[in-house]
Amino acid sequence: MSAEKFWKEMEGVYSAMLAVGSARHVPMSPYARENDQAIWFITAQGTGIVDALTRGESEASLIVTGDSNIHARIEGKASLVTDREKLEELWNPVAGTWFDGIDDPDIRLVKMIPNTGEVWLTSGALGFAFELVKSKVTGKQPDMGEHFSLTF
Repeated sequence: MSAEKFWKEMEGVYSAMLAVGSARHVPMSPYARENDQAIWFITAQGTGIVDALTRGESEASLIVTGDSNIHARIEGKASLVTDREKLEELWNPVAGTWFDGIDDPDIRLVKMIPNTGEVWLTSGALGFAFELVKSKVTGKQPDMGEHFSLTF
């Protein structure tokens, strides 16, 4: 059940921090696809992530936090993929702002296959604030949501 919750919550994540091998964490737009059991990224030739993958580095780390109800640290393997059909599926106006269209020769598609993860599911910022206030009034620990580890 926890893996299903993870994939469902990841559908609403539009920004996360991805690192591959020796390439530092950088902001990326993740495209989580439960049917692929993968998280996809559209990036460009010449980035640290693409350079690391080209050198054969594949250990990937994804940090998810921010406006969504999910906070997570996901570890897995990443690879460069040439798949026009998948690129067309993922393509959107956000990706379009970074490239000269879907045929831009600098586009690189990265596929991350998660291995393990630690996940926190919360009720969002408003729910978090409510729990803190409730805790002060009742003297009880706040309900901070679900926390679980995953092996994919």
